[in-house]
Amino acid sequence: MKLQPWSIRVRTRLPRSSLHYKPRSSVRTLSAPSHPQYRPLGILENATLDTFQQRCFLPEQPAILPRSTFQDLPALKQWFRSASPQSTLGTSSLNLEYLHKHGADAFLTESTSTDTTSEPDDMATEIHSFRQFHAPLTLFLDWMRTAESTPQSTRLYLAQCQLLDLPPVLRGDFPTPELVVRAGKGDVYDTNVWIGHPPTYTPLHRDPNPNMFVQLAGKKVVRLLAPADGQAVFGAVRRRLGKSGSREAAAFRGEEMMQGRERALLDEMVWGTPVSAGSDAGVGFEACLGPSDGLFIPKGWWHSIKGVGGGVTASVNWWFR
Repeated sequence: MKLQPWSIRVRTRLPRSSLHYKPRSSVRTLSAPSHPQYRPLGILENATLDTFQQRCFLPEQPAILPRSTFQDLPALKQWFRSASPQSTLGTSSLNLEYLHKHGADAFLTESTSTDTTSEPDDMATEIHSFRQFHAPLTLFLDWMRTAESTPQSTRLYLAQCQLLDLPPVLRGDFPTPELVVRAGKGDVYDTNVWIGHPPTYTPLHRDPNPNMFVQLAGKKVVRLLAPADGQAVFGAVRRRLGKSGSREAAAFRGEEMMQGRERALLDEMVWGTPVSAGSDAGVGFEACLGPSDGLFIPKGWWHSIKGVGGGVTASVNWWFR
């Protein structure tokens, strides 16, 4: 279904979060995260099926997989060109020659634009415009090439592009990981590809199935909340808006998570200024991901994702049971 563009005014001065979550200590951790209320998510010591099942899948606990786990995924080499050894930025770009061969195929694309205005009360007001549409891959690739050197007022994001929509040759670049096939019932619910120029953003939400998330290019930061903590944040925001914050309301979310005041409130609760900058208690976990890094997000865990840095940022994920 083709969605029509919309715009809405959103004030950016919003309340703070005060929830806390204590992480597990069974896996080693990353360096300190950028937000003192989010502790670094642990990294599994190995990626064997038994370790993954016992530490992550069965107890429904998130973790970063060992750094080399997904380095052989064909898409890493086929879809992207690594920065030259002389580059100090460490950024990657799309392999346009390879992808342009399939430029006539249409994919679901997001278009967003943001304008900021000031008002008499000195509060900043953002006007967001968002829409989804199916467009030829060529249009997206041309925008990506232009955006590398010229700032664009409208941003395109190949978001939640289903693997089944890809031509067979491109689909073959994303073989299902063995852990996804063997950890549970072997039932892959859906697979999606995400490509854009930073900053890219996915608002706070939860999935009804376990999620294996793999970074392909660039960098992303993921913040995670345990099911009860995430539900509390969601409920507080919804009540502020005069809406239901029940589990049922959280399970059936549409465009409201991508637009308007709900998105702004959730963004502030997850990414805004911490309640107590000196506190060592965290509201959840933070995972910083680079190319070939994998993250397991259990069923029901709330998460929000931001693409950061330069170049292209890209990911693929498998929802499975």
